[in-house]
Amino acid sequence: FDVRDHRENWSLRSPTFKRWLANFARLQSGQVPTSQGLDDVIRTLEAIAINEQPLYTPFLRVGEADGAIYFDLCDDAWRAVKVTPHGWSVVVDPPVKFIRTPAMRPMPVPEAGEGIERFRDLVNVKTEADFMLTCAWLVAALRPKGPYPILIVNGEQGTGKSSFARMLRLLIDPSAAPIRATPKDDRDLIVSAMNSHILAFDNLSSVPEWLSDGLCRISTGGGFATRMLHTDRDEIICEVQRPIMLNGIPMLTGREDLADRALNVHLEVIDKTQRRTEKDLYADFETRRPQILGSLFDAVSAALRNRDSVKLKELPRMADFVEWTVAAETGLGWKPGDFEEIYKSNRSKVSEVAFEANPVAVAIKDLMSLRTEGVPWEGTPTELLNVLSPRVSEAVRRSRSWPTTPAVLGNKIERAKPLLRELGILVERHKATDRVITIIQTGATF
Repeated sequence: FDVRDHRENWSLRSPTFKRWLANFARLQSGQVPTSQGLDDVIRTLEAIAINEQPLYTPFLRVGEADGAIYFDLCDDAWRAVKVTPHGWSVVVDPPVKFIRTPAMRPMPVPEAGEGIERFRDLVNVKTEADFMLTCAWLVAALRPKGPYPILIVNGEQGTGKSSFARMLRLLIDPSAAPIRATPKDDRDLIVSAMNSHILAFDNLSSVPEWLSDGLCRISTGGGFATRMLHTDRDEIICEVQRPIMLNGIPMLTGREDLADRALNVHLEVIDKTQRRTEKDLYADFETRRPQILGSLFDAVSAALRNRDSVKLKELPRMADFVEWTVAAETGLGWKPGDFEEIYKSNRSKVSEVAFEANPVAVAIKDLMSLRTEGVPWEGTPTELLNVLSPRVSEAVRRSRSWPTTPAVLGNKIERAKPLLRELGILVERHKATDRVITIIQTGATF
């Protein structure tokens, strides 16, 4: 509907639309309708919309139309940044249907002419490679759809993890609650994903299995279903893809599926002589924010311009994300091919952490290290469990991560397969029967 010199999109049942509708009725008739009168009108509008009007795809913060990417500045004029292969500009009344939530906050108007280096000394990432991974995550988050990598920020106490995460969120998806505590369950997680473009969770000490599975589905795209309120049979189906950021003291990549999607960035301890007050840090950040944002849109424009000509040396996990970032390299001022090597090295480090956190994978590696290369081990899950159990400590055997039955071992092996494959150890089950497991060390990594 029209508001002054622009158009806005809101849910028919949102408080914002109800207030507009009540005021519209007041201007037309001189009276504000009752709550029942508003509900009757809204039900009529729903019927008209569903049965007689065209269907549009709504977008939250980032959208696309006709080969261009649009980014909602979330200001009062409902302006957006239009990014094409030829550059970017601020436009009024974008063709995509942006929707907003009460927690969303406005962005500054981006400024051109500066590089991403304007952001470098505001964050205390340990290496230049970690800074490039951070920039890659930001550029990927400006895509209207994933798959998106999961940025995992770790470091000891006093490294500024929360401030780092808050600045990243302020750059591209400012919110009333930029970083949040861990959700309680899947329902809370999906509600957060439906109301924010970026999910940022603060100060995690670990990632439980249910949360790891949920984050992985949101990262690469997956459906969630929950019972509709006040009904026994009806379901609400939600399908979302969102950029995700986690921070904590440990590395948080013990789960193999989470590690497979992760970019791990390590922060260093801030020297006493270099510490700054939050007031001073954020004042400096706010001054630079329009220029940093402009440099990110330069990178998105470069990615749109170059993505069809990108040829990766190999297709890694999260290949779409890597291809997009490689296409954006010139817009970020990077040398061609730099990011592929950095991503490969990061994946290797993350896989090492995931491997060490998987006692079954460690035990199988220990078993195969004593065998001649190329000579397989064969046996049933029961036999394998009996062989592996003496190779781990009693504390490990008593832990929840160690399988107590052959059936559980089979499930653990399925999760360990990608980690073992990276080390050149292949685990297979005979097609005729799942009762026989073959493990062979080839010596080649994959």
